[in-house]
Amino acid sequence: MDTIALRDSLPIALIDSQPINIATQSELLDKIMKRVKTGFGFTLFTLNLDHLVKRRDDASFRDAYRRATFVTADGAPVVALARRQGAKLERTTGADLLLPLCAAAERDGVPVYFFGSSDEALAKASVKLRKMFPALDIRGLVSPPMGFDPASTRADRYGERIRLSGAKLCFVLLGAPKQELFADRMMQRCPGVGFLCVGAALDFIAGDQKRAPALMQKTGLEWAWRLATNPRRLLVRYAKCAALLADLALLRPRVPHAASIGPRS
Repeated sequence: MDTIALRDSLPIALIDSQPINIATQSELLDKIMKRVKTGFGFTLFTLNLDHLVKRRDDASFRDAYRRATFVTADGAPVVALARRQGAKLERTTGADLLLPLCAAAERDGVPVYFFGSSDEALAKASVKLRKMFPALDIRGLVSPPMGFDPASTRADRYGERIRLSGAKLCFVLLGAPKQELFADRMMQRCPGVGFLCVGAALDFIAGDQKRAPALMQKTGLEWAWRLATNPRRLLVRYAKCAALLADLALLRPRVPHAASIGPRS
């Protein structure tokens, strides 16, 4: 592990054995652009309850998270659990990161790549992004086929295309756990590229999905909006998340203060 990665891996909170090492969005943006300028790649994962559920059941997903360069707290419950340990942090989601990172990439001349989502969403979102960021250097817009396996030789071929494109930031839009597994695998093959797992961020820009109103986001009720708009797909998932939250928040003792976990950079 390079020196920068080692420093960035120091945790500020530990949630169900998974470290979080980023406190704020501004801190993350600064660290990402520093790594880009020094030629170091990275992976970015945004930890939420659904990811914690999947980590317990999927060893490959746990391993990918263990190797992640940057892990943020995504979701009010994860933020609350981290603050119980004394961590001073804010919610940092993939959806909130995409536009600020595109602005920084345009400003600094950093080429970017978009991988995932759908062809239609990529096309619509790219039009909007080029209007917002006329000088943004987009090197690729690729949506893999249904049933895409992030551990396949096809995935490796996509990774080679990303590497040869010259992109330094790759936004991965596959949803968990595929996007994290793909990012982790590609980081080992494209060490100079930063892979950012941002889920439905591009779908929001394209208009194919609608985010919860700002007030619901700020008050930690975005999950209720999602459940109300897609109950069939999310009901079972959220029930598992609620059970895990009860386990972590009520049944288990608090983890010692984050200061005892390790120093920060």
